[in-house]
Amino acid sequence: MLTIPALFIALCAPVAGYVADRLGRRPLVIGSVLLYAIAGMSGLFLDTLPAILVGRALLGVSVAGVMTGATALVGDYFSGPARERFMGYQSTFIGFGGLIFLTGGGLLAELHWRAPFAVYGAALVLLPMIFRHIAEPTRLQPEPGTRSGDAGPLNGMLIIVGVFAAAILNSLIFYTVPTQLPFYLRTLGAEAPTLTGLAIGGMTLTSALVSFVYGRIRGRMGAAGVFALAFALMGAGLLLVGMAGSYMTILPALAVTGAELGLMMPNLGATAMGAAPSAIRGRIAGGLTASIFIGQFISPVASQPAIAHFGFAATYGFAGAIMLAAAVVALTAAAKRAQPAFASR
Repeated sequence: MLTIPALFIALCAPVAGYVADRLGRRPLVIGSVLLYAIAGMSGLFLDTLPAILVGRALLGVSVAGVMTGATALVGDYFSGPARERFMGYQSTFIGFGGLIFLTGGGLLAELHWRAPFAVYGAALVLLPMIFRHIAEPTRLQPEPGTRSGDAGPLNGMLIIVGVFAAAILNSLIFYTVPTQLPFYLRTLGAEAPTLTGLAIGGMTLTSALVSFVYGRIRGRMGAAGVFALAFALMGAGLLLVGMAGSYMTILPALAVTGAELGLMMPNLGATAMGAAPSAIRGRIAGGLTASIFIGQFISPVASQPAIAHFGFAATYGFAGAIMLAAAVVALTAAAKRAQPAFASR
């Protein structure tokens, strides 16, 4: 039930990117939002597990289209610092939306187990606004010999590959928190589901608040610098999670982890769209979406055997060490990019 949407997002996002480039962003987003509402609400009336699983798979297809189309539109509508600021605001609204709808879903579940599926109907409210305000952007075809976007012809594709790799790694490591934290908290004596919800909700709130100032941070540190800072925050947060001895010591560790997510997600999108050629921006957005959800799908498959063999504390500690190593790599890249600018002064 939980992993099938992520799998279908990863599989379908590249196709959605191709559709966005060939047929346009607007029809992709409209069709995907409509499918999102229908597939999401299907749990209100479907009576068998296989049928519900089909609905969840179609939900994944729709999310692939929505995320890919939205990311490509941001890349088309904005450029430079304006794009970076908007990516930060987008992540802020994602964070607050998660708090509102996850909390609302929990309250609806108190009424009936089917009731949370009604939350997906909120997508229908967006359709009139999409029809009215989302215009198909004019995308310029690249001149002969031009292969990349804002980053220039030599570095564009290398940057994009690096962003995809960062997205996979970040999702793989980060999703050890929402997938394994409830079981870890149980070993610490915090068995109530409400405590897990509060911990993850606090992390989400921190992420939303940090995303709001992402544009300013990106303007001062650059893309590679933000990647280095984000990886370092994730590494430190997970090390603290592994060393925590009680529920109260878990909370500040998760706040540090949430700050990482607030920087990482907009930085992935802004960096990929900045390097993408306009003619294939949709396909790059699809590749980024797929990378994020490939990591999410792999995460429990990779973390569960490690936890079974080494335990929660050691697994979180090892994950934190991986992210700190990634921070060193990103910091080295940031230093190399800064050297030519310093030498030219």
